[in-house]
Amino acid sequence: MIATVVGGDPIGETIEGRERYPIVLRYPRGQRDSLQALQDLPLIAPGGVQLTLSQVAELSISPGPPMLKSDNGRLVGYIYVDVADRDLGSVVQDLQAAMQTQVSLPAGYGLAWSGQYEYLQRALARLQWVVPAALAIIFLVIWMVFRRLSDVSIILLSLPLALVGGFWLIWGLGHAISVASMIGFIALGGVAAEFGVIMLLYLRHAWEQRLASGAPEDVSTLQEAIYEGAVQRVRPKAMTVAVILAGLFPLFVGAGAGSEVMQRIAAPMLGGMLTAPVLSMVVIPAAFYLVRRRGLRAARGDQ
Repeated sequence: MIATVVGGDPIGETIEGRERYPIVLRYPRGQRDSLQALQDLPLIAPGGVQLTLSQVAELSISPGPPMLKSDNGRLVGYIYVDVADRDLGSVVQDLQAAMQTQVSLPAGYGLAWSGQYEYLQRALARLQWVVPAALAIIFLVIWMVFRRLSDVSIILLSLPLALVGGFWLIWGLGHAISVASMIGFIALGGVAAEFGVIMLLYLRHAWEQRLASGAPEDVSTLQEAIYEGAVQRVRPKAMTVAVILAGLFPLFVGAGAGSEVMQRIAAPMLGGMLTAPVLSMVVIPAAFYLVRRRGLRAARGDQ
């Protein structure tokens, strides 16, 4: 009866053209929205005695959820948190620490962190094998090209230096490390590895050409070969960097739906494109010189 008085009870349906509307019977708003009116609601007992609702029940107003929700067979309530000026992961970690120290849950109650944080955890779990797999593929491809562990080590050890520009730009923009940023760094690592592979190919080609032309296999010939090979890579690398920057800049400054995600993907690559070419022009030739000079000295020592 109380449910009919307050919430109403469907008693029929009206049809207007192709539209159907239910007919609900309930008390007028003035009699069901007032606590006093509900307390004075007349009731007839089985013996014919007239009572009011306040005589058989205690009525009070208490806050509660606007609707009851269930998930996995359990009643649930949602608390929404908006995050600003901080990364989502650290905010949730602080909230979890506060809940553990300041809140004691009764028996049968539990907490679950869902929403974007749940998606973030799934993405991080996926990246735990995607990133090593990407590095393994890069290592395998470089090994298939050079077949020398020293050359592969030169390129792979130069990758962290190439990522420095990406970290600088993310820090300057105030971005937190997110899944989108990690995707950008993975792409940047592939481009930086490509820079290193081509640079090393030019250096080896110049060195082998000089040896084939009859030049002595000494340190001075090695220095001349490195200078020649590195200079030949300046213009192609500048053109490659210019094209990449031109393609990423619209994503970086764009607006609209999805622009924040695209900006965080483009930011590491934009910053890396400012440092990766310079570092590959300096670090890889220097590392190639040190490795080959050591090999020359070892060969002379054996002789």
